Amino acid sequence: MAQAEAIAHRRMGLPRFQGRTVAVTGASGSLGRALLLQLDAAGAQLIALTSSDQPLLLERSSGEAVPLEQVRWSVGQEQDLSGVLARTEILVVNHGLNCHGERSPEAIQRSLEVNALSSWRLLELFAQQDHGSTPREIWINTSEAEIQAAVSPLYEISKRLQGQLLSLRSLDLARPSFRIRRLVLGPFRSALNPIGLMSADFVAREILRQAHWDLGLVIVTPNPLTYVLMPLATLSRWAYFRMVSRGA
Repeated sequence: MAQAEAIAHRRMGLPRFQGRTVAVTGASGSLGRALLLQLDAAGAQLIALTSSDQPLLLERSSGEAVPLEQVRWSVGQEQDLSGVLARTEILVVNHGLNCHGERSPEAIQRSLEVNALSSWRLLELFAQQDHGSTPREIWINTSEAEIQAAVSPLYEISKRLQGQLLSLRSLDLARPSFRIRRLVLGPFRSALNPIGLMSADFVAREILRQAHWDLGLVIVTPNPLTYVLMPLATLSRWAYFRMVSRGA
């Protein structure tokens, strides 16, 4: 089914992605792989950013290998990606960590670094590459744990910090040549959540569909409350941060 959808994307064309260079973090995970397949079908040129040293091999339905560049990196080494990001037009920040029920100092450190601080550093680094000559986009996967329980306190705390930082910095970084999209995703099956309700392929298709519609807030979840609460949360944060803070 996912392959059939990919072929359909290729046939109908998604001009927003055709020929554009797209880099995806967390590329070895379930959603990362699904996004790469859908982006390939839409005609994008792919860069897979992963912490794994194993070759990432993806196949089209025809059996052809998906052409992609694989770049190994680690959280905390975002600055090393400067050269890659300089030639990237769309950056998808998709890596994450779920420590589940842990609450040790080590688990707190890992959760904050991977889920919140790393994505913030990538946002700042990628924004520096924007000189107005080439339109750029950054998509940041925050999760609906921003506003709802995820039965994982550290995941919720780190994702809420990630979302707050994104809202705060969007006031200064978002501009016509630099588009920021927030991906708010419900539970999908992955190594982080093996009992998720949605498939990664379905989520990837919906992300591209909504990005093609040029939505800044991309929501994919079976929970109807998220479609009501998330826009209200982002709007209220935007208004509050705009009122009580100032840019550099």
